[in-house]
Amino acid sequence: TEGDSKKIVGVSSAVSIALQKIERVAQTPATVLLNGESGVGKDLFANALHRKSLLAEGPFVALNCAAIPDTLIEAELFGVEKGAYTGAERSRPGRFERANGGTLFLDEIPSLSLEAQGKLLRTLQDGEIERVGGGQPIRVDVRIVAASNKDLFEEVGHGRAFQLFFKRHQPITKLSKAYYEVPVGE
Repeated sequence: TEGDSKKIVGVSSAVSIALQKIERVAQTPATVLLNGESGVGKDLFANALHRKSLLAEGPFVALNCAAIPDTLIEAELFGVEKGAYTGAERSRPGRFERANGGTLFLDEIPSLSLEAQGKLLRTLQDGEIERVGGGQPIRVDVRIVAASNKDLFEEVGHGRAFQLFFKRHQPITKLSKAYYEVPVGE
């Protein structure tokens, strides 16, 4: 099944500890931060957390923040109203609306500009979004699982990340290629 292909298989103590932490935090509404090198499977851990959570029946929506230009990230996250800008010929939901009732996985979150981080923080605090070009707030019930391959404390120290934003995330563990495990089905 599709769920089986995303299972994490491993016997290392580091993977066991990470999975135990995921098991504990999955039943809470906490926003979660996964930190580790590129290629360690942060997306697999995020998906595992979603599958074990109270929101498992809801959607799991992923976004690689580093792949979206700053000029488009707000529209991608929050959606767009028809006519908001040239080429916006129809309204479309953003990732928050698509993940409503489920989990939004934001990979490489430090790549977001400080402005985008601020809007994301406001959404986390208020539970509401506003589409680009929109005037009405839209309530969303979304758990955020964020991931980074950078040392977030260093990013905060250099002014590239909001300390407040990262304090709101519950760190799971630092993942390392030294104990990268192969998902079932690969």
